[in-house]
Amino acid sequence: MTAIEITEETFERDVVERSRDVPVIVDFWAAWCGPCQALGPVLEREVESRSGAVELAKIDVDANPALSAQHGIQGIPAVKGFKDGRIVAEFVGVRSPTGVAIFVDELLAPPRIEGALEELRARDDRPEILQALEAGHHETALGLILEAIRNAPPPEREQLRDLAVAIFDQLGRDDAVTVAYRRRLAAALY
Repeated sequence: MTAIEITEETFERDVVERSRDVPVIVDFWAAWCGPCQALGPVLEREVESRSGAVELAKIDVDANPALSAQHGIQGIPAVKGFKDGRIVAEFVGVRSPTGVAIFVDELLAPPRIEGALEELRARDDRPEILQALEAGHHETALGLILEAIRNAPPPEREQLRDLAVAIFDQLGRDDAVTVAYRRRLAAALY
């Protein structure tokens, strides 16, 4: 499978919408960029080795300046991983083949919230948080987590912090609840 060349006209369909079915790695690059030329084949090999579990899209920054601006591209190569219509991982610059493999593996890994919920169910010590999360009430769950952190011993504080971070990952970094509660979490912890 080869990389899909993306334009401003095809971005929404071939990246955003497609990422709702399969993760899409977007490589922002330029023909004159030596590091881009080095990274491209590494990305292609890693995507190819995943047998269709992830797709690769390439955006020529010179030919698509509006997309570059929209995604805040200030240096290339810039790589962004899309899942469920949004960016969930990214890096700028060249990475080693091992670094690229780790990036792809993390993009394909189950959401952190799944493991966090399993752990919460196994511990069975915060049923109100579990109930809120299972009902999709993220803001309520985060409020309960912050309340619990205040009196929790250090190891439990760390578990609660990890749970909050898993919720943030699920919601996305730009989600209003994530933005508001990330600050509150930092204040509660430090």
